Amino acid sequence: MGVNTGGKPDGQAIDCDAFRLRTFLQTLEGTDELEIVEEQVDLADVADRLEGNPRAVLFRKVGPEGAELVGNVVGSRERLARALGVSQDKMLSELLERLRHKPQIVEIAREAAPVQEVVLTGEDADLTQLPVNFQHGLDGAPYISAAIDYVRDVKTGLMNVGVRRLMLRGPHEAGADVVSPSDLRAIYEASLARGERLPVSFVVGAHPLDYIAATLRLPVDELGIVASLRNGPLPVVKGVTNDIMVPADAEFVLEGYLSEKGYVEAEGPYGEFLGYYGGVKRNPVFHLTAITKRRDAMFQTMTISGRTMGYTDSAPLIALRTEAMVWRALEGAVREPLGVYATGASGGMFNVRISLRQRVPGEARNAIAAAFSSLANVKNVFVVDPDVDIFSDQQMDWALATRFQPARDLVVSDGYRALPLDPSLGEDRLGSKCGFDLTWPFGKGGSFERQAPFPPTYPGERFASIEAALADGPKFFEQLMAATGSRDGREIVRKLDTLRAHGLGRDADGRYLMGGPTAGAKS
Repeated sequence: MGVNTGGKPDGQAIDCDAFRLRTFLQTLEGTDELEIVEEQVDLADVADRLEGNPRAVLFRKVGPEGAELVGNVVGSRERLARALGVSQDKMLSELLERLRHKPQIVEIAREAAPVQEVVLTGEDADLTQLPVNFQHGLDGAPYISAAIDYVRDVKTGLMNVGVRRLMLRGPHEAGADVVSPSDLRAIYEASLARGERLPVSFVVGAHPLDYIAATLRLPVDELGIVASLRNGPLPVVKGVTNDIMVPADAEFVLEGYLSEKGYVEAEGPYGEFLGYYGGVKRNPVFHLTAITKRRDAMFQTMTISGRTMGYTDSAPLIALRTEAMVWRALEGAVREPLGVYATGASGGMFNVRISLRQRVPGEARNAIAAAFSSLANVKNVFVVDPDVDIFSDQQMDWALATRFQPARDLVVSDGYRALPLDPSLGEDRLGSKCGFDLTWPFGKGGSFERQAPFPPTYPGERFASIEAALADGPKFFEQLMAATGSRDGREIVRKLDTLRAHGLGRDADGRYLMGGPTAGAKS
């Protein structure tokens, strides 16, 4: 993947507003997906206004500065689907399709980059001048929670993109969470081994597609993932105090470096994405060297934890990543996977539902095994037949109640690497995984007693009379109504009652017929 430095792809000017955060929010105006708060709001009250709110919330004036702040932008599958330009049921397939697109990355001049319309360096670059809200009651400090980190791996030359939190430590420093296994951690520890600081830039305020890209972990130049998901040219600009390329259409960029002193900062506690607190950790210090932004820059915060996980920013993002990784594993494990859904309430990764059409015996078990191995964070896997809607809690509960026998259909496996934040882990920090085969035994799903009832649709041919319809062959009651065009049904009952004296019966499936097995039976 190369970077075009000409400033235009194929001679066309770059639109630096098409994929800005503000533009996306404008598409939500007038819908139930966005709440706009016009009155002045203290930063101390922002978290409560966002907690459990199903909508994105745009605060026009927060803090004494009256800054614009938005939260919960990616806190629903509907908003992620809107960002991809498709309905929710097409979201995963659209994501996978876009990942196959060749990325277009175009470096533009600094004077043309909106994110560098305002440049603050030295003492003017002050993290405490940003509208950073305090999120959870026991957090160690206010956190910048919507930061996308951009770093270059000097070993491979590839860009790495992720989502990181920053705990304010002062005007020019913040604790950066680089403890969990990640590409950034590997890159940082390699820089420590060389005795070097690691240049990094954090974007705060971006289109939802950029946040989706930042959650994916693929062995490619991840700046290209941002471009591929946009399905168009990505304008980038070099930092003013480092050489990191960042999207030129972002709202804010925080430039700086991770200290060569290593894991020295007491960072935390913080409300983590599983709905519980994470304790104090030793993390590196981020040193700020510049803040660049748009003139009308909008700051962004992300909701991460709490009891309403499905309404947080983190859960839908993590869920989409989980679904993409599980789907890729399923493609090699079963013949016809139909859908994957990772529930938001489980943090978007622990509970995964899979729909498939079994072509040979054992494919449900294969799907469970593939999901187990796709991601360390996948914990409980539920596999259903095509007639069960994996997005419906009611239908999944119904399948669990009526198609599952624990002694036959439960798959339990132990000794896996697990997410360290899982509060249910024991001292060995190894995890178990559980699979629920909620499919009918292979080849048995079509029997009458295993068919789910649906409202009548009245299919079938029209006939001159009930007698003519029955002369054509056995008929269900629904077909008899269709045969005569009945919009009531009770007159059919009366007619059938008179026909019993003339040999009306019923077959084993309940169809009416003349001269059948129960012909002439009287109560």
